[in-house]
Amino acid sequence: MEQKQNRSSFSGKLGFVLSAAGASVGLGNIWRFPYLAAKYGGGIFLLIYIVLALTFGYTMIMAETALGRMTHKSPVSAYGAFAKPGKKNGFLGFGGWINAIIPVLIVPYYSVIGGWVIKYLFEYLRGNAQGLAQDDYFSAFIADGASAEICFLLFALFTLGIIFAGVRNGVERVSKIMMPVLVVLSVIIAVYSITRPGALAGVAYFLVPNPDNFSWMTVVTAMGQMFYSLSIAMGILVTFGSYMKKDVSIEESTEHVEIFDTIIAIMAGLMIIPAVFAFSGGDPDTLQAGPALMFITIPKVFASMGLGTVVGVLFFLLVLFAAVTSSIALTESAVSTFEDELGWGRKKSTVLVGVIMVALGTLSSLGYGPLAGVTIIGMQFLDFFDFLTNSVMMPIAAIATCLLVSRVIGVEKIEQEVEVDGQPFRRKRIFAFMIRWLCPIFAAIILASSVANAFGIIKM
Repeated sequence: MEQKQNRSSFSGKLGFVLSAAGASVGLGNIWRFPYLAAKYGGGIFLLIYIVLALTFGYTMIMAETALGRMTHKSPVSAYGAFAKPGKKNGFLGFGGWINAIIPVLIVPYYSVIGGWVIKYLFEYLRGNAQGLAQDDYFSAFIADGASAEICFLLFALFTLGIIFAGVRNGVERVSKIMMPVLVVLSVIIAVYSITRPGALAGVAYFLVPNPDNFSWMTVVTAMGQMFYSLSIAMGILVTFGSYMKKDVSIEESTEHVEIFDTIIAIMAGLMIIPAVFAFSGGDPDTLQAGPALMFITIPKVFASMGLGTVVGVLFFLLVLFAAVTSSIALTESAVSTFEDELGWGRKKSTVLVGVIMVALGTLSSLGYGPLAGVTIIGMQFLDFFDFLTNSVMMPIAAIATCLLVSRVIGVEKIEQEVEVDGQPFRRKRIFAFMIRWLCPIFAAIILASSVANAFGIIKM
């Protein structure tokens, strides 16, 4: 615990909230949430998502943040402080390693997608809205290894530069600038989208729950989206919790992150679903393009609008900000782990993470071009890394966290950490019940359904 005094920290609650919200608000909110909402019932999906975010999501954020603050360590050491080898339940220490490895594997391919966003923003700034709307533009771009690689490197270097600057001067400062701008941009685009002719049908589909659209897959998919959207089980919240001062309320901070993330997800839905509805004549199937939605369908929608270039610039600027704030959080978590476990300084640790980012990111960047013939279990590099982290490692990490808190640390000690200096813990009973029983079951369901879907056993 000697490191407490020397460890970096956020300036206060606002720094933590905006940084944690920045981690949560990423590409998953902007493009993944809208197409899943459209595919799995619109309003009923949104309702279930909000309920899960206020229960499952809340519990996991509280647990991970409290674990970080009470140990002042990154994931490996935070877990290791309680789950020591040779002791009962010592095997749970592996959860810390999983939490630590996940960001190292995610940020390279995430930066590749960030590079795609840079490319599209640049083309809109050039006035090439019609070119981007062509059917084969996106596939031709990602197949061009050199172009995709350059864009990826630009995004990666920008992220590493911010991390290099430190927690307060880099992570916190950038989040304080980008998150308010992101909110303003999302409001502008959403207002423009919902005022298009025929868009109100999309608004109704997205916001009004229809029980007829409910299915078990609605619950499973909403659970998975909430899981990824809130940056649960990525080591991020443990790391950020270790930077949190004792006089900052964990529960109030968590509530602000929940609200911020949910609002951005709803705004993303209002940006995309009404516009696509208006463009397609009310066909929800148009929204089920998956990853192609943002890079193929949306440019077509913008090109059909009167102010397509302006809206395209604003939209991809928003997406870039969201991608940067999340990549910063992922990279910071990885750097913090190397600082703690190797005893290195921030600069040396950042360089190591940068080398890993470039190496693994290049595989993903070239995976649709020069390396297209190389696959792992039938997947391109980017798709494989996404499957490995999101569908396998993150649910396992979440289960490990639940077991560590409920079986080793004890729920009472987490409660004491949350309530230090008289801080509130209003949803204490919900937290205790969820962490002991429902959260591990939910995470196991996500793991089983995602793996079964990947191998074609079920269809999600």
